Parts: sequence; C-alpha cells; structure tokens
Amino acid sequence: MTEIDKLHAAIRFDMKKQPIRQRIFLKPVVWGLSFPETWMHHLKINRKNMEGVKPPYLLLCTHMAFLDFKVTTAAIFPHRASYVVAIDGFIGREWLLRNAGGICKRKFTNDIQLIRQIRHVLTKQKTILALYPEARYSLIGTTAVLPSSLGKMAKVLGVPIVVLNIHGDYLNSPCWNLSKRKNRIEADLTRIFTPEELAKASVQQINEKIKEAFFYDEYAWQKQNKIVIDHPKRAEGLHKVLYKCPHCLTEFRMESKGSTLHCQACGKTWNMTVLGEVETVSKAVGEQTVTTEFTHIPDWYEFERSSVRKEIEQGTYKTQLEVVVDSLPNAKRFIRLGDARLSHSLEGFRLEGTFGKESFVLEKPPLTMYSCHIEYDYFEKGDCIDLSTLSDTYYIFPKGQDFSVTKMALATEELFAHYNTNPEIQTQ
Repeated sequence: MTEIDKLHAAIRFDMKKQPIRQRIFLKPVVWGLSFPETWMHHLKINRKNMEGVKPPYLLLCTHMAFLDFKVTTAAIFPHRASYVVAIDGFIGREWLLRNAGGICKRKFTNDIQLIRQIRHVLTKQKTILALYPEARYSLIGTTAVLPSSLGKMAKVLGVPIVVLNIHGDYLNSPCWNLSKRKNRIEADLTRIFTPEELAKASVQQINEKIKEAFFYDEYAWQKQNKIVIDHPKRAEGLHKVLYKCPHCLTEFRMESKGSTLHCQACGKTWNMTVLGEVETVSKAVGEQTVTTEFTHIPDWYEFERSSVRKEIEQGTYKTQLEVVVDSLPNAKRFIRLGDARLSHSLEGFRLEGTFGKESFVLEKPPLTMYSCHIEYDYFEKGDCIDLSTLSDTYYIFPKGQDFSVTKMALATEELFAHYNTNPEIQTQ
C-alpha cells in the first residue's frame, strides 16, 4: 500500500463529535500543569470591567506561545473552559484534550461545524469558550490579522465578550527560538461587550472594538517596562522572521547567532540589545557611516510586509518551490506523501505532485485564506507552511534555502487584503 493509499484509507478526525465539558477530575490536573509556571513568571492579571461576569462567555485570547494556555487557566480560575485547538495539538493525546474541553479545528478553513460546537458549549454546557482568533503564534510580537467574521460570530452568539491580552509570553519564548528567557508576564482580562451592548452594535463596531482590545507590541512593552532579557542567544532564529536585509534589500541571506543578526550578502551586522532593540555593530561593505535602519524590531517586519505589498501591486509576486509533503488526516500520525511543487502567486496557492501513481492538486485562491499558518523547524523537519481542507491538513516543507515561509505568510495576508479591497481586479 502506497502512502497516498494510506491517506485515502485513513479515518478522518471526527470534527462533528459533540464537545465534552471539561471533566471535573481533570481540573486539578490542568491547574497543576498551569500554576507552577505562571507563578514562576510572577503573573499579574489586570481585571477590567469584569464585575459580575460569570460563565458562559466568549473569551478571545491573544496568542504568542504555549504558555498562553496556562495563563488563560489562571485568568479564569476557578472556572473551567473549552478551548479551540489546532489538529496537530491533538496528536497522541486526543482522549486527554477532548476530555479537557478541546475542540479541534483545521486552521484557516471556513468551518460551519465549529460555530455549532461553540454555540453548544455556551448555550448547553454554559461554560467559557476560549478562542485564539489569531490562529498562530505571533511572529514578531505584534497583533496578527484577525478574521472579519469574528464580529458577526460574536453578535450571533449573544454572550458577554471578554478579551485576554497577554504580555510577556512572546518575550519568554518567541516562535523562532523556544528557549525560555524567564521574564515576568502579565495579562489584561477585560469585558468589552455585554449581551445588551452586542445587540446594539454593528458588526463593524464589534470588530473595531475587538481589534482595539487585541492590540499589543511586545517589544514596546518590554522597553516601556525596562524588562532586561540578557539571554546569550536572544537573537538566534530571528532571521527566520527578518529574512530581508533593510540595507542591501537582499532576501533569504540573513543569519543570526547569539545576540546578532548578519546579512551574508552585504556583511552588515546588528545586535539585539537586552531591551529588545536592534543597533548596528558592523557596517556593510562600502557603507560610509554607521546607520541603523530600524531600532524597533516590528518596524523591520512591517518593512518586509510593505515590500511584499509592492510586489503584489506591481503583479510581480511569485514563489515556486520544490517541497516535501506530509498529511495529517487524524490525530494519530503524519503520513509522508512525498515530493511535490508549491507555487504561490497572485492566483494563490497551488500544490501539485504525483503520489504513488496518483496525480494530486490542491488550490487555495487568495480570498479563501485571510492568513496562513507557518512553523519554524517543525518537529525538526524544517520550516513549513500548512494548507488545510475540511478533511485534511498538508504540512509542506520547502527544499533549499531560497525561500521564506514568513514571506509567504505576509503575501497571503496582503493578497487577501488586495483582492478584498479591490474586488474588480478579480474579473479583469
């Protein structure tokens, strides 16, 4: 049996199974796994407008690291919650996560079934539904794109809307380097809507208020609070996100080691300070004076975004890669399908290959994905991007070095915005 035959024969994850209210006997387990680490980080929770707020309610949480789930547990103590979790979070622990209140989701898919399950948790089980709408860890410590459907869902559900905005989790273990820094953390727990206020507000007004409550900038927070992070490898891995040199504009030739970033193309080197800023420590070849293009790290990331946006507007954006594809049909194991080709352009994603003797094509047009999920060195197999249907998730690992999954993630967001604000372009 070939791997594609195994995929066809695999029983898919049961996405329609009714959510289980977190078992009483698991509450001490969840607390025991959460509180020691939050205490170690001196977690401080700032409660705002939370007087009289009791379950059920919709809890929208920012997402920066695995520690987020432990902070959420502490913030809602002594209440329990159901959590929306990506399918790879269920691998090898489906029973545990289901009984702890987990609800499975394939990322960046339009899943009506999920809305039914959320409604069931809120109306039948009358408990808290915790949702991480950014759907991936923040890449650079700032708010990721939020789906415009969030406001509509909140209005339909008609329960209080509470936002948990966490500060410090990203600084402790950014997704590009998971070694822990052990800095302090805090979180703002704020009710932003009562049911009565939701009924009176428009979907646009709800989305705007959620976006406002979700705003964060981890590096600005670090500097403002004078949080010193002197971890010797504090910049190691940052080149995964900052893939483009702001001096010579070369892509995919950035590298990082210890506390420094270096461009292999022009030789320029920057240092990441203990307060999370960057400063030039070595000029580029031919550069006359020492200049630092960006001191605030998220500004470098937004420079990359603007560069991708320009490529899209000029019609020149295109990425073509040879890749290796794994599939995850259920929570048991990955299935290695084999080699394929991935293209990302103004037409969106196209994954095509021959697995066994069977031709395979997956297309994801720009307006079907407002963002996408990427991973750095996923299970030590390399950087990857994953694309999902309602029944499968494909983990795609590019070969070589001339690529950046960060750039593809930025391009996905910019393509969606481009076509969403210029719908006439699609018909030309």
